[in-house]
Amino acid sequence: MKKLIYILMLLCPIMAFAQQNLLNSSKSDLFWQNVGEAGFSEGLVRYSSFAFSPSGEPYVAYCDYANFGKVTVMKFDGTNWINVGNAGFSSDTAEYTSLAISPSGQPYVAYQDYGNSKKATVMKFDGINWVNVGMAGFTTSRVYEIVLALNQTGQPYVVYFDIANQSRGTVMRFDGTTWVVVGNGGFSNILASELDLAFSPNDEPFVSFADWSLSAKTTVMKFDGINWVFVGIAGFSSGEAGYTSLAFSPIGRPYVAYMDYGNSHKATVMSFNGDEWWNVGNAGFTPDWAAYTSLAFSPMGQPYVAFMNWACSNKATLMKFENGNWVNVGNGCFSVGQAQYTDLAFSPYGQPYVAFCDNGNSFKTTVMKYDYPTRINEPHDNGFSVYPNPATSEITIETSKLCTAIHLTIMTVDGQKIITRQITEPKTQLDISNLPCGVYCVRVTENMNVTMGKFVKL
Repeated sequence: MKKLIYILMLLCPIMAFAQQNLLNSSKSDLFWQNVGEAGFSEGLVRYSSFAFSPSGEPYVAYCDYANFGKVTVMKFDGTNWINVGNAGFSSDTAEYTSLAISPSGQPYVAYQDYGNSKKATVMKFDGINWVNVGMAGFTTSRVYEIVLALNQTGQPYVVYFDIANQSRGTVMRFDGTTWVVVGNGGFSNILASELDLAFSPNDEPFVSFADWSLSAKTTVMKFDGINWVFVGIAGFSSGEAGYTSLAFSPIGRPYVAYMDYGNSHKATVMSFNGDEWWNVGNAGFTPDWAAYTSLAFSPMGQPYVAFMNWACSNKATLMKFENGNWVNVGNGCFSVGQAQYTDLAFSPYGQPYVAFCDNGNSFKTTVMKYDYPTRINEPHDNGFSVYPNPATSEITIETSKLCTAIHLTIMTVDGQKIITRQITEPKTQLDISNLPCGVYCVRVTENMNVTMGKFVKL
């Protein structure tokens, strides 16, 4: 399906858009920059997948056509992109590479394995070599659209388009010894495509897909420990969906982004409020067709979507939802040329990074980041500061005012009070190790003056 959409896009006439003159750009447009060299891979790539390690190192995996279409993983060491283990480490040609990194920082990659009859294989890097996780080619038959995700304890799960189950969706997990089916194999009603997999804050696996029992509209299901059940109604999108991307907000709500055939192939984002799915901003908010949609949340809790933008000759665009509208992040078309397989992730410090197959650099891999003004740890002149930010176990509240009675409140983003106390010292340390991961508000009240800030618990 994804291949067909892209071929059709290339065959249709494209209106040429003049490149925006930098003199007419806002200052923020100038902050899209390459991470290392543009087109840093050895040769042409397909199916690039991007992720950060817990320590903040960016990693990218792809099918490497300088190495016979085998899998290569690279990471950025602060100066250069370097191979993680050997380049082209898979036994044969691969497709549908999907990268994830464990809480301990160990990279995993899943792919369709030509060396094992196009069945699924998952490998991990043990610090020296790439080794199989369980048996290579562990699925019953060939698979397509395989997606890998790790739960909070680092246990790998995969979802895929399952030929052995009439092209329905199947999820499997590695139990430490072997790969086992989660619930029923082929849990969707009929064919399921455009698959994605993510875990809720409660560690429940959720799957989004184009549901061909309902005209390829978007459906989301979760595994409740026994069965796969619908999240809201099945087929909730207005029309057929492509490039479905699933993510959770910091407060635990599932969101999906997709190419919306019911809205002229533009991007739509929807969220589940506990009862129903509703549009986040306008449906079809992009200027034209949006392919390879990739959804992620900033540490501050804002949804962002990266995509290949038909309105500007298929270049990469990043948009965020702000004050009720979707707006461009910097220059609306920041890549040099066409950008396939756009994949979005945030650094621990709040910078959005987008990896893509870069037609402007011979279809090699490029990673770009937006360096302003999204960092969450920039100082603000609000009378106090919170650090470190993000934090894992402890934060320090530092106030610039010496006062005998300053009231401090830590709240969730929906207003629930978590910690309240009086502070009388310039620096106050708070233990946050037991708080769930997410975004928290800090309110400091001095007499009748109230100032606010935020921090992120990782």
